[in-house]
Amino acid sequence: MSSIWNNRISFSIFGDSEGAAVGITVSGLPAGEYINTEELTEFMARRNSSIMGDNPHRDRSVPHIMSGIVNERTTGTSLCAFLPNPRVTIKSPDPLMRAGHADYTGAGKRMSFCDILNNNRFVDQITLPICFAGAICGQILQRRGIYTGAHIFSIHKVKDNPFDPVNVNRDAVLSIRKKDFPVINDFKGWLMTEDIRRAAKSGESLGGVIECTAVNVPAGIGAPVFDGLQNNIAQLIFGIPGISGLEFGAGFTAAKMIGSQSSDDYYVNERGYVLTKTNHHGGVMGGISSGMPITLNAAVSPSILPAGANSDPLKISEACSVPKLVPCVEAAVNIALLSHMIDYPDFC
Repeated sequence: MSSIWNNRISFSIFGDSEGAAVGITVSGLPAGEYINTEELTEFMARRNSSIMGDNPHRDRSVPHIMSGIVNERTTGTSLCAFLPNPRVTIKSPDPLMRAGHADYTGAGKRMSFCDILNNNRFVDQITLPICFAGAICGQILQRRGIYTGAHIFSIHKVKDNPFDPVNVNRDAVLSIRKKDFPVINDFKGWLMTEDIRRAAKSGESLGGVIECTAVNVPAGIGAPVFDGLQNNIAQLIFGIPGISGLEFGAGFTAAKMIGSQSSDDYYVNERGYVLTKTNHHGGVMGGISSGMPITLNAAVSPSILPAGANSDPLKISEACSVPKLVPCVEAAVNIALLSHMIDYPDFC
C-alpha cells in the first residue's frame, strides 16, 4: 500500500484531507522517550505561516493521541493519533480533470472507481501525519544532540542565503524555526512574499526550493546499496505532494566539476574527529553518514491552479505551497534518521 512506509520505524496513514480527520499509526519507536506536546503542536503549526495563510493565526489543532504515549512518555507500542481537520468543506463535483493534478493518474490507478472530487491521497493535507511522525522523531533525536532544520532557499527567481555546508550548527537551525516566514535573510524573505502576492493577484502560482540540513549526525549511520540513508530520505521526501526533485550536497552541480574540485579531503580536528574540509558529498557517502552536516535541496513545483486561474486572483496560500512544506521536509529527514539510528550502538 502506498500509504504505508515500512522500515525499522514504520507508519501507516489513513483518512482523507477533506474528511473530519486524517490519522497515523507509528510503530518501532523506543520506549520511555519524553514527548513534549507543546513542541509537537508548534512543529505542526509551522505548516501555516501567518504571512502565507489567509488566517493570521496559526492552526494549532492538538493531535488526539489514542495510544503509544502515557504521561508524556512513549510506551514502545504502536502510537496512533487522529489529526482533526477544522476546515471540512463540501465542494460541488467537478467532472474536469485538473491540469497538473493527479486526478487523471489516480483515476487510472483505481480504474475510475475513485471519487475525482475527493482524490485526496494526492493533496497537501495528507502531509499532516508525516509532520506528526517527524515531530515525534525530531524530539527523540534532539535529546541526543541531533538537530534538523530547513528554510526556503528560493521562490521563483528570488534566492535566500544558503546554509554553510561545513560549519552549520544547532544555533543556525534553531534561529529559523520561530520565524513566520522561514528564511535566513529576512529581506530576501520579504522579496519572496511580494513575488507571491503579485503572482496571486494575477491568478498565478510559484514554485521554489527548500534547503534542509541535519547537524551532529555521527559517522556510520545508514547502509550501502538499497537501504542507504539517502535512499530512505528520498523515499519519504518524494511522498510529500508537490516535490519534483531532490539533490544531496553539491548535487547536479557536481556534474560540472572535475574530480579535484568535487572530492572532499579528510582531516582530523582538535577533538580527534575525522571530518572533511568541504562537504560536496552532503554528509552521506555510500549510503552512510560521514559525520559532516547532512545537506539536501528539495524542489517544489508551482501549486496546482484552480479553475479560473490566470484571470481570477488567488488566495496567498494558494499561490505558493513552498512555505508550508518546509516542516514536512524536516519531518521526512527526522523519520529516516531515527529509523537508521535505532541500530546505532548505545543510541537507546
